[in-house]
Amino acid sequence: MKRLAVLGSTGSIGTQTLEVVGCFPDRFQVVALAAGRNVELLIQQAKQFRPRYVSVSHAEDLERVRDALSDPSIECGLDAGAVATSGADLVIASQVGSVGLEPVLAALRRGIDVALANKEVLVMAGELVLREARRSGARLLPLDSEHVAIAQCLGREAPGALRRIVLTASGGPFRGRSRESLAAVTRADALAHPNWSMGPKITIDSATLMNKGFEWIEARWLFDVPAERIQVVIHPESIVHSLVELVDGSWLAQLGIPDMRIPIAYTLGLPERLPMPDLPRLDLVELGALRFEAPDPACFPALGLAKTALELGGGAPAALNAGNEVAVEAFLAGRIPFTAIAEVADETLGSHEVVSEPDLAAVWHADRQARAAARHWIERRYA
Repeated sequence: MKRLAVLGSTGSIGTQTLEVVGCFPDRFQVVALAAGRNVELLIQQAKQFRPRYVSVSHAEDLERVRDALSDPSIECGLDAGAVATSGADLVIASQVGSVGLEPVLAALRRGIDVALANKEVLVMAGELVLREARRSGARLLPLDSEHVAIAQCLGREAPGALRRIVLTASGGPFRGRSRESLAAVTRADALAHPNWSMGPKITIDSATLMNKGFEWIEARWLFDVPAERIQVVIHPESIVHSLVELVDGSWLAQLGIPDMRIPIAYTLGLPERLPMPDLPRLDLVELGALRFEAPDPACFPALGLAKTALELGGGAPAALNAGNEVAVEAFLAGRIPFTAIAEVADETLGSHEVVSEPDLAAVWHADRQARAAARHWIERRYA
């Protein structure tokens, strides 16, 4: 019986994780749940899975959860990092944004394996996170479909066998559009992803391709591959989830329908594969063709910003993430146009003063400074 703690349990990845877990009650036990403001769903999840610990993000929700559960065996609190003391064998890190960094570090410090869907954790502090995992011996496992695909492609290949990694991106709802046309994009337009069902933040990041830029940074840390050996290609069908090229000219790819339950089940079941018979089957004949094309840097500058941030190093990726979080929030609130998301991120990154080899305090300082700079830029430009 594998004991699981789920961070971000009410989000897209969290709910799908619990859906997979519910299919295998003899294999998994949920010992902790942590969520944001979707209290009603969190209460439903806690009643179904009966965890030892439940965390909410706001104090005003705490008594409501306690009263609804009315179970002295379930401890309720405000500390998502407390999953590290919940007795979990594996922490599912599916929160969105910088809020996931501290709980992931808390789990790794105690030697608990982490399955990571919260890509901002490695964007902000990749070197620090990997160092903590090496020190404690905890495993950092991918949970994003792209990185799960890479892990499967690499399999038992020797470290020297890899030539390059190729991350695939659907291109989002605006593939093929001109930059000029993106100025009129609405919130509803940007949230209409053609292939995947995700939360609003990740969906907007997918529309700008910032999500893919962050995955590019994440791949650099997860697989210890130099940035210049990672490539992004647009693949509209979202069937090939990533590829690797080997030194002998061979290519390996992982294919599947665009459904996050497949990579989730793969990671949860390691070292076994869990059967998922109720999912639709991939029919290549019906599909007919798989297309690949280069991303348009003029329409999607976010990819270049991610590469620049990683080249700068230090706290630059954390600053880029912070600026992007502020910009996406402003766009979703109707305060800035879609094209301004990348502009805000660019301005924020440009104002960052690089500090080499930052510790955790320096990473959080870069985050705070970048958020202030991004808000100031938005107020000055769009007030």
